[in-house]
Amino acid sequence: MLRAKVSALLVFGLAATVSVPAQAAVSHRPDPAAFPAEIRLPNGFKPEGIATGPGPFAYVGSMADGSIYRADLRTGRGAILSRGPGTQALGVKTDARGRLFVAGGMGGDARVLDTRTGRVLASYRLATGPAFVNDVILTQGAAWFTDSTNPVLYKLPLRGGNLPSAAIRIPLTGDLVYHDGPDSAGFNANGITPTPDGRGLIVVQSNTGGLFRVDPASGTTRRVNLHGESLPEGDGLLLRGRTLYAVQNRLNTVAVLRLNAEGTDGRVVRRVTDPRLALPTTVAAFGSRLYLPNIQAFTTEPTPQVSYNAVAIPRP
Repeated sequence: MLRAKVSALLVFGLAATVSVPAQAAVSHRPDPAAFPAEIRLPNGFKPEGIATGPGPFAYVGSMADGSIYRADLRTGRGAILSRGPGTQALGVKTDARGRLFVAGGMGGDARVLDTRTGRVLASYRLATGPAFVNDVILTQGAAWFTDSTNPVLYKLPLRGGNLPSAAIRIPLTGDLVYHDGPDSAGFNANGITPTPDGRGLIVVQSNTGGLFRVDPASGTTRRVNLHGESLPEGDGLLLRGRTLYAVQNRLNTVAVLRLNAEGTDGRVVRRVTDPRLALPTTVAAFGSRLYLPNIQAFTTEPTPQVSYNAVAIPRP
């Protein structure tokens, strides 16, 4: 009888000890994979750039008029955060200070907005002639902008996180050679990201499919060895560790590459597509997902009757 009572107590005690951690493990934090897989954007918006964070929010730039749309990834709903100046808003990136850096496309400019209020914190004239300020990336000490028309990078030094009074123009030399021509033949340096070791920059050239490492101090470029592969129609870039996601817009594809630390060598390990992709331009990540805005066609007139969206796909 005593043995039976002891056994019963042990079983009861074991059950009790098991049940407590099981209950404690229950999380009320929403799973990003359960968030809506589509963000509906305003008709006529013509989205191009996308950035996520801080928190479960996405910011999308309009190629039509430069407006910025802020969406809650948990619900898929949102609203215009900042009305555009009438020029474009292409690549966008957020920082931990609650600032949004915006590439101004054919406007030849860049803006920095407050992600809470939409207020313009600073504006920069980057080019005085024809330009296509296409994308932006943030590193520890600067914001960097590509120009698909002019072989330069524009640098905003962020000393102590403070915004500068003017941008620095860094000419690109070396392996990356610009080509002129109509339509996509004229799109040169496009997406930009840091190298995995943080010591350099990587840009994709849309019209050749080439990937290039840039020395940020000198602007000297060196072709990344892709072992016979290329990235035609390369657009937005996103780096996570040593994995690089490269959007190939007209191919409705995201190429997944594995880079070495220096960013001088890379291999395409897979390509991902989805029937909901309709000329995606850029890419941002949140949780286990990639978010891509669909521009549908570069030449489509963004009338109020044309609907747009951004879609989420599982991150490979």
